[in-house]
Amino acid sequence: VEEESGQELGLDRSTAKDFHFYHMDLHDSEDRLQLFPEENTRMRKEVVQAEMANESRGAGDGKAQRDLQEEVDELVHLYGLEDDHELGDEFVDENMPRTGVSEYPPYVMKRRDPAREQRDWRLSGETVEAEDLGFGGWGSAGQCQDLREAYRYTPGRASEEYECYVIPEEEDEEEAADVFCVTCKTPIRAFQKVFDEHKEHEVIPLNEALESAKDEIHKNMYKLEKQIIEMENFANHLEEVFITVEENFGKQEQNFESHYNEILETLAQKYEEKIQALGEKKKEKLEALYGQLVNCGENLDTCKELMETIEEMCHEEKVDFIKDAVAMADRLGKFLKAKTDVEISAQPEFEDQTLDFSDVEQLMGSINTIPAPSAPVINPQAPNSATGSSVRVCWSLYSDDTVESYQLSYRPVQDSSPGKDQAAFTVTVKETYCSVTNLVPNTQYEFWVTAHNRAGPSPSSEHAVYMTAPSPPIIKTKEIRSCEEAVLICWESGNLNPVDSYTVELTQAESPEASDVTESVVGIPTCESLVQLQPGRSYIIYVRALNTGGPSVRSEPAAVHTIGSYFRLNKDTCHPWLIISEDGLSVVRSERRIPARDLSSSDTRFTRCVAVMGNLIPVRGHHYWEVEVDEHLDYTVGVAFEDVTKQEDLGANCLSWCMRHTFASSRHKYEFLHNRTTPDIRITVPPKKIGILLDYENSKLSFFNVDLSQHLYTFSCQLHEFVHPCFSLENPGCLKVHNGISMPKHVTFY
Repeated sequence: VEEESGQELGLDRSTAKDFHFYHMDLHDSEDRLQLFPEENTRMRKEVVQAEMANESRGAGDGKAQRDLQEEVDELVHLYGLEDDHELGDEFVDENMPRTGVSEYPPYVMKRRDPAREQRDWRLSGETVEAEDLGFGGWGSAGQCQDLREAYRYTPGRASEEYECYVIPEEEDEEEAADVFCVTCKTPIRAFQKVFDEHKEHEVIPLNEALESAKDEIHKNMYKLEKQIIEMENFANHLEEVFITVEENFGKQEQNFESHYNEILETLAQKYEEKIQALGEKKKEKLEALYGQLVNCGENLDTCKELMETIEEMCHEEKVDFIKDAVAMADRLGKFLKAKTDVEISAQPEFEDQTLDFSDVEQLMGSINTIPAPSAPVINPQAPNSATGSSVRVCWSLYSDDTVESYQLSYRPVQDSSPGKDQAAFTVTVKETYCSVTNLVPNTQYEFWVTAHNRAGPSPSSEHAVYMTAPSPPIIKTKEIRSCEEAVLICWESGNLNPVDSYTVELTQAESPEASDVTESVVGIPTCESLVQLQPGRSYIIYVRALNTGGPSVRSEPAAVHTIGSYFRLNKDTCHPWLIISEDGLSVVRSERRIPARDLSSSDTRFTRCVAVMGNLIPVRGHHYWEVEVDEHLDYTVGVAFEDVTKQEDLGANCLSWCMRHTFASSRHKYEFLHNRTTPDIRITVPPKKIGILLDYENSKLSFFNVDLSQHLYTFSCQLHEFVHPCFSLENPGCLKVHNGISMPKHVTFY
């Protein structure tokens, strides 16, 4: 447009090329136009046209035009209108006459000028006011500031050819908080603890606060889940009551409808009968009156005829009169002798009808007199419908009987047969279900139910046997054995009657209150279970018992650590001369002895060798434990099969591998015995703590001096079965076992 205008007017291109005009539909120009009055659009067009007309006039007006252009550029730059490059096409028509300057600033854009880019767009308040007043009195400094805010663009919206000067936004970039103020319960920066109001407050690391908040939320979520379950159960109960109300209403409505229909039918029948009888009486009365009316009319006609005949006779001659008078006298005598009935044969009144409503009254009374209900149908026990002390019994009605209440009776079952000699307990409810409480765990009960209304009770339902859930098992914490890969858990049932199965639940020890179960082993038929675990972890173990009634509550928890091998000494194998400590990790031989002749031989208890075995978990892999000994004590430590002969010394057969120490005359003798043989090995430093490594994978048994990290000896064993640690004391003293510990580094090489 500018080029064509320059050719027509003969202008120098250097003057015209500084102005380019663009449409208003770029960069939210519609919003910007709302800042100016609509009636001033024509004046803005005239401003642009007047400037272009002044540029085409001679050199005499060039200087004034350039001054005007500089002022326009400054205002355009001030208002951020550089990229509004489509205003010209909308407001400028090159064929229109160019007029003088308007009071509104022109909407123009200029090409990028490096010198112009260096200009400070932050004009002082005085400059803005001076330019505004000098340019037709356009607004005040405050209005200019409003325009600056209105024309503030976001970065990246300017075109590639023309630059939009963006008013920079001041961003407050604060440093991220790195600690948490416990007192204020808000994240803060570390330096605020030293210099700010948080100086005396307690602060913790942000990660610790985050974990604490997560734990708290997790606990609250667990409580919320429990509350949700309770509310869902309550909602289900309300729904059942709602359904029961609907069913009872339907039954009552149907009962009323049937009775009232029967009453209406009876009344309609009686009405028809009475109306029919009344109509017959009406017909009979009308027929009698009609016959009497006909007779009366005939008599009246006869009387009139006789009167006419007598009148005619009176006008006859005497002779004729006499002749006819005799006959007439006879006729009149006969007519008058006949008796005329002037009594009304039927009275217009009807007799009062006696209405018999006895049957209707009986029907009306039957509305309130409902029949006794039929026998309910008791449902079999549903899975998981019982606890250790309660059971939920359900029944139903297959008829439309009206029931006001139910009576549930029950009694315990003894020796697989109902206890008929025992008194039955009863519970009265209005719903078709009942939760019976205060029952004995893992016990069968016989239930039956009757329905009642004001007419009486129904026959009894069939008898059904329900069973309460078992009591929680009791974990034998002293018999728990573990290693790095597994744990062997033993428990007592805690129930007189047998249960169907057991379930073992494991939870990470770091979150014992968490509801999530790390692992669950179900369908365990016996009172022990070998569970595979991850090494280096701590677990909390629970056990549940299950039967047809459902699961028991959790047992008391037991802690398990998969760090090394953990076992206790087996009292069932202990020689009578030995005493095992309460924790099962120490064995003591006292001075007093029971005479050897009083010791009876046994397959499980040592009698010849004063020894005891440990209960090692039956898991193949690596097992390591340590034994604290007295260097002046005669002892034997090692491993043996469970069926090792208890009447022989350890190491005297092929079923045991042992290290034996004897002390005599200030000399230490060490033997590594298997089947009564030992290698020729000398140990110069008596160990005070012996480490024992059992390696099932490589069939080896190694002994170490723990204090010196010294390897003593290694057996190559034929471990076709599981072995157990064994300990023997030849004279009074004590051995202390250390287990459940990590394997030392020097042990891993063997």
